[in-house]
Amino acid sequence: MLKAGARPMLPTSLSPLLSAVLLSQAPSPEPAPVTEPPGVLSRLKVEGGVDVYYARNLNRPSDGGNFIAGAGTTAKRDNEVSINLASLGVSLAPAPVGFKVLLGFGTGIEVLHQAEPEGVAIGPDVWRHLQQATVSYATGPLTLEAGVYPSHIGLESFQSQLNWNYTRSWMGEMSPYYQSGLKGTWAFDDAWSAQLHLLNGWQTIGENNRGKALGTQVAYSGPRLSAAFNTFVGEEGDGGLRLFADVVATWKVTRAFSLAATADVGRQARSGQEAALWYAAGFNARVQLTEPVALAARVEAYRDRDGVISGTAQTLASGTLTLEMKPAEHLVLKLEARHDTSTAEVFTARATGVEGVPTFKDSETLIVLGAVAYF
Repeated sequence: MLKAGARPMLPTSLSPLLSAVLLSQAPSPEPAPVTEPPGVLSRLKVEGGVDVYYARNLNRPSDGGNFIAGAGTTAKRDNEVSINLASLGVSLAPAPVGFKVLLGFGTGIEVLHQAEPEGVAIGPDVWRHLQQATVSYATGPLTLEAGVYPSHIGLESFQSQLNWNYTRSWMGEMSPYYQSGLKGTWAFDDAWSAQLHLLNGWQTIGENNRGKALGTQVAYSGPRLSAAFNTFVGEEGDGGLRLFADVVATWKVTRAFSLAATADVGRQARSGQEAALWYAAGFNARVQLTEPVALAARVEAYRDRDGVISGTAQTLASGTLTLEMKPAEHLVLKLEARHDTSTAEVFTARATGVEGVPTFKDSETLIVLGAVAYF
């Protein structure tokens, strides 16, 4: 008889057999997940857009051009509906290898490449439709990128929908929008990063001297404050050393109100002359009035003491007010009023001189309506 609660004893010969059966019925351990790089199609992105504008210059310039020579990557033409930028591109996010090609057409990109040096297989006509063409390689916190890519200098982008104002500041117009070379970016963490650039020169794809240039950036990007310190060192012009530093900061004061500030200083060595100097500062504010409507303001001063950057020894000052509306997710409308002054007469006037040569004034006022659709 068995005692209450006791289990019957199995024959000794059956114990190994029963153990084997139980082990065979136990669930197999799950294999370790295999991490594979994302597929090519998931990393591929097609982008583009059209930026259309109408600008009215109260000077009624005789040559139809706004701003000064070499500037005007937005709203260059007076009293006509025109295409500032029509762009189309494709990119592949690096995993670990990627690329990006972005082409552009319009008055903005025509101005962009005007200063490209002429020579064998180089010049404005060779690169006139190129915004970016790069190959990239990423491993851990390091990303390498080579080719033609956006400049690390400044607050504003060449894409109008990414800026608070429609037209760009004098600091934006007179510092590089793009550069050609090799860039290395190291992300220390989610907030801090650093960049090192080996460049052909100051906004140039074709080389215009035997020297190369270096660029650096140290950047912080937090939930409310973002800041960057940028430098450029290299031989420019007739081989004189150019030194340039740029500080950019943005502060999200509240969910609806943001501020930004920029300061530039540069020095260009010149053969047989005193070094040329230029410096500038700008201040921006933006308030989101309602979900689709925002108001932005910008003031700045740009001192080109020796005319090495703008072509004329002068101090430029500007004030801009922009009303932005987003009636749809990928459509931005901007109505803008802008007034510029200079200590020199550099803005084209309505009257002409001998043989139809334009005359000039020391100020201009623009009213601009821009519309950008993008994807």
